[in-house]
Amino acid sequence: MEGERCGSGDWQSILEALKSSDIVETRIRLLSKLGDSNLSEKSDLATLVECLTTYWEDFTCLDVTQCLLNKTILNVAAKYIDSDISGCLGSFLALGTKASMWCGKHLKMTLLSIQESQEEEHCTLFFQLLLDFFSFSAASFSALARYPVSEDKELIVIVERFILEQLNIAKDSISEVKRTHSFGSEVLKVVQVVLDAVVRLCRVYSQAVNWESCDSRTERSDIDCEEANSTKHVINIIKCIIEKMCELGILAANDGGNLVTILNLSWKGVVTLLQLGKGALAVKVNVPDIILTLISLANESLRCAAEAWSSRTETITAAEAKRTFLPVKFYLINAVRISSQYPCQAYLVYREIILCVLMILTLGISLSIEKHLKTASEVLAELLEPTYFHLLNALLNSAQVKQELKFQILDWLFIDEHNSNSSVGDPSTSYWTASMDTIFTVSCEAMPGAQILLLSRVALFLNILKSSRDLEEDVRLGIARKLGWLLDVLVHEEVYSSVLVLQVPILYGSGQTLELVWQPMFSSLILSLKTFMIVVSPSPMWSEFEFFLLQNFFHPHFLCWEIVMELWCFMVRHAEIEMVVGIIDKLCSLLKSVASIQPVLAPSCPLRKMARSICKILSSGTESIVDQVYSSIVGDDRSQLSLVMHIALLMEGFPLNLLSDSMKSIATRRIMTDYFGFIDSFDDKTLQACSSGVFGLPVFALSAALQSIEVKTSDIDTKTLRFLVAIIQKYRSSMDNLMKDHCRKLLSETLGIVSNMKHLYASDAMEEVILELQNLFISGQAASDTQLYECKPDLASFLAGLAYMKIVESDKNAKSSAVWELYRMLLSERHWAFVHLAITAFGYFSERTSCDQLWRFVPQNAALSFDLESGDEANEERFTSEFKAFLDKEMTLTVTPSSEQLGLHLKEGLMLKEMVLKMSKADTEAVECEIMKIDNEKQAYKRRKLPDGISKGMEMLQHGLKVMGDGISEWQQNNFDQKELHNKFLAHYSSLKDVIDHLVGLAGSG
Repeated sequence: MEGERCGSGDWQSILEALKSSDIVETRIRLLSKLGDSNLSEKSDLATLVECLTTYWEDFTCLDVTQCLLNKTILNVAAKYIDSDISGCLGSFLALGTKASMWCGKHLKMTLLSIQESQEEEHCTLFFQLLLDFFSFSAASFSALARYPVSEDKELIVIVERFILEQLNIAKDSISEVKRTHSFGSEVLKVVQVVLDAVVRLCRVYSQAVNWESCDSRTERSDIDCEEANSTKHVINIIKCIIEKMCELGILAANDGGNLVTILNLSWKGVVTLLQLGKGALAVKVNVPDIILTLISLANESLRCAAEAWSSRTETITAAEAKRTFLPVKFYLINAVRISSQYPCQAYLVYREIILCVLMILTLGISLSIEKHLKTASEVLAELLEPTYFHLLNALLNSAQVKQELKFQILDWLFIDEHNSNSSVGDPSTSYWTASMDTIFTVSCEAMPGAQILLLSRVALFLNILKSSRDLEEDVRLGIARKLGWLLDVLVHEEVYSSVLVLQVPILYGSGQTLELVWQPMFSSLILSLKTFMIVVSPSPMWSEFEFFLLQNFFHPHFLCWEIVMELWCFMVRHAEIEMVVGIIDKLCSLLKSVASIQPVLAPSCPLRKMARSICKILSSGTESIVDQVYSSIVGDDRSQLSLVMHIALLMEGFPLNLLSDSMKSIATRRIMTDYFGFIDSFDDKTLQACSSGVFGLPVFALSAALQSIEVKTSDIDTKTLRFLVAIIQKYRSSMDNLMKDHCRKLLSETLGIVSNMKHLYASDAMEEVILELQNLFISGQAASDTQLYECKPDLASFLAGLAYMKIVESDKNAKSSAVWELYRMLLSERHWAFVHLAITAFGYFSERTSCDQLWRFVPQNAALSFDLESGDEANEERFTSEFKAFLDKEMTLTVTPSSEQLGLHLKEGLMLKEMVLKMSKADTEAVECEIMKIDNEKQAYKRRKLPDGISKGMEMLQHGLKVMGDGISEWQQNNFDQKELHNKFLAHYSSLKDVIDHLVGLAGSG
C-alpha cells in the first residue's frame, strides 16, 4: 500500500497491519498513511488516538528510528487535534501527557549526549520532535478552550495532569535552553506559544465559572454539586498555572537578561491570572508569597548593581543605569498590580514591601552623593520613584485595608525614635557614605533601628506628604499624627547634617510632563510640609496639624523651630485674615501673660522666646496685622511691663519696617525719645539706683531697632560718642560688680549703635572713644578683666567701621597706634568664634580703608599665622595666605559640601541632639514632680503641717510689711522734696511684697 492514498474505509486495515508488525520502520510508514486519512467520525478518532498512544515508544536509549516513530505519532495527532474531538478529548490529552513525560526524560539524556559528544543526528532529531510536541501542546490547549469546562471527574483528573506535565516540560526546556545550541531560539518561540495558549484557556474557563457562588467564607447549600466540582477544577488549573508561571519567572530573572521574553510573558501571565475570579483566588493561591518573590527579585537586582558600582570610579551612563533599573521597575509594577488586586494579602507582607521601598530610596541617596553616580541616581528617581510609591499606595490607599491596619503600617514605618534601637554613629563620618551593598543586608526585624535607612525614612515621609492630595482621609489622619516624628528624627545628628547639605533628584509634574530637578533636601522638606498643610486645611485633620504647630512652638532644636516657624509664616501669608487675626491675638495674650521684668535681657527666657516666635511670624504678616500687634502690646502704655515687652520684641527683630508710615513714625519717635532721655540723664546716681533687670533698656531698644528702621544722621549725634566714653570710664572706675555688669552691657549695645552710624566716624570726638577703648581693653587695669570678652563681638563691628575714618599712618599718632593695637588684640584671639569675627571685621576694613600699611594691624601672634598641625610656629606669609583664602571663600557660594563640612555638621548635630535630650529629660522630670505634687494633693486630709517657726515667721513678715506700707504712704504725703528716694523705696517695697506673697502661697500649699 506504500505510496498510495488510503481511503477512509481502509484505515481499519492499516490498524490491523500495525498490530501485526514489530518493525519500527513499517510502523512509521503505516502511521504516515493514517495521517493521510480523513477521519471524521468521533468513534474513529477515539480509536485512532488510542492507537497512537499505544504505539508511542518509550525507549530507554536514544535511537533515531524510534525517535522518528514518536515524531510521526505527534504529527498524526496534531492533524486531528483541530477536529471535533469532543468524544475523545481525554485520549488526546492522555497522549499529550505521555509525550510530555517522555520528552522530559529524554531531554536530559539528549543534553548528556551533547556533553559526551555523541552523534549529533540523534540530538537534532530529538529537538525537532520536541518542537513538534510543543506545537501539539499549544494546539491541545486551544482545543480545550473550545469545549465547556468538564464536569466529569475522570476527565478533570486527566486535564489537570495534562496541564501540569506541559508546564513541567516547558520549564525544563527553558532552563536548559542555553545548551540546546541552534534549537534554543526555536524552543523559546514555541514555548511562548504554549504559555499564551495556557493563559487564553484560563480566561475562557474563568468566563464559564459563576464566581459569585464560590465565596470561600460562606457555605452555599444551593450550589449544584457538579457546578462546584467544575469551579474547583478551574481554580485548581489557574492555581497550578500561576505556580508554574512564577517558577518560570524566577528562572528567567536569574538568567541574566537572556530570557526577557519569557520573563515578560510569565509574570504578566501571573498578573493576568490573578485578576481572574474577582478575588476568589485569594484563599487558593499564596498571593503574599508571589509578592515576596517579586520584591526579592527587585532587591537582588539592586543589590548586584550596588555591589558592582560601589567599587566603580568611572561615570555610570544613563543607558547602563536604565538597563539595570528597568527589570526592577518591571518586578515592582507587577507587584503593584497584584497588591492593588489583593491589598489584604499584600498587607501580610507589608514589612518586606516597605523595606524594599526604603532600600531603593537609600540606594538613590547613596548614588546622589558621588559625582560619577549622579546620573544613575537621576535614572533611579525617574524610573522607580513613581512605581515604588504606587506599591506603597496599594496598601495605604485601599478601602479593603482597615484603618487600624494602615495606622499599624505607619507606626512601624515611622516608629518613635525614642523606642527604636538606632545606634549613634561615628560623628566623623556619615552613614550614607558606607558601602552601598550594605544597604541590602538589613532585615525587616532590624529596619526600625537601622541607621543606614534613617534618612530614607525621612525621604519617604516627605514623598507621602507631597502626594497627600491623592491619599484617603484615614491615611492623611495617620500622617498628621506622625508629624512630630519628623521633628524627632531631625534631631538625629546624621539626619540633621544630611538635610542641611544633601541635594536629591526630585520629580515634578504629572503624567507625561514629569521633570527631574536637583533640589536641596531641606527645601524639599519645607515644600512637602506646606503641601500637606494646604491639603488638610479644609478637613478634620487640620486640628491635628494645628496641634503639631502649637506643640512645637518652642521646639528646643533650632532647625526644628525654624521649620515650625516657616509653617506659621506660610499660614499667616495665605490663610483667611479672620483666622490670622484670631491667632495673632491669642499669641499676644500669651506674650503678656509671660512678660516679666527681670529676665528680659536673657535670650533664653520665656518672654524672649515668645517674642522671637511672634516676630518671626509677623515678618510674613500684613501691614495691618503688624500695626495691630504694636498697638496692642505697646501703644500709648508707658508702664514698665509695656516697656519690657517692647524691648523684648525689638531685640527679637520686630519688623518695624512693615508698620504703616504713621505707626512707624510713632515707633521711631518713641525709641529716639527714650534713648536720648536716658543718655542725657546718665550719671552716677542713675547707675547706682538702677534695678538689675531694666536699666538701660532704651539703649537696647535703639540698638535692636537700627536693623529695621532708618534713622537720620542728624538724630544720632556726638552725644552717643560722649555717652560711650562715659560708660567706659564708669566701667573702669566702678568697684561694684552689678554696676560693672550694667556698664558692660551698655558698652556692647552702644558700640553696636555707633557701628551702624558711619557718619560718627568722621567726628572729632571719635578719637577720644578710640583712646578710651585702647585704655580699657589693652593698657588699663580692665584689660585683664575676663568678662570683657562679652563686648568683643560688638567691638569687632566697631573696628570694621573705622574704614570710614581717616587714619594717619604714623607711630607718633596716638589714634592710629590705638587702632593698630585694638586690631592686634582682636586678631590674636584663639577662640574660633572670635577668629571669625576678627577676620571678618578686618576683611571689611581692608576692602574700604585708605590705609596702605595694613601689616601694622596684624600682630605676629595672629591666630591665622600659626601652623595648624604643630600650633607653635607662626609667620606672616601664612596669615596672608589664610586671610586671602577666607576672603575668597566668603565671596563664593559653595554648592557641593565637602567632607570637612559634613564632619562639622555631624559634630554640631550631636551637640544639639544632646542638648535637646537634656532639655527633654528636664521637662520630663518637672512633669513627674508636678504629677507627684498633684497626686499628693489628691490625698485628702494628708497635707503636712509646716514647722511652727516658719508659720510664725510668715505672720511677722506680713505684719512688718503692713507697717512698712503705712509708713511709705505717710512719707509720700509729708515729704514732697524727696520724691526720687521715695520712688526707689517704693520699687524695693513692691519687690519685697511679691517675694513675701510667694512665700505665703508656698506656706499655704504646705
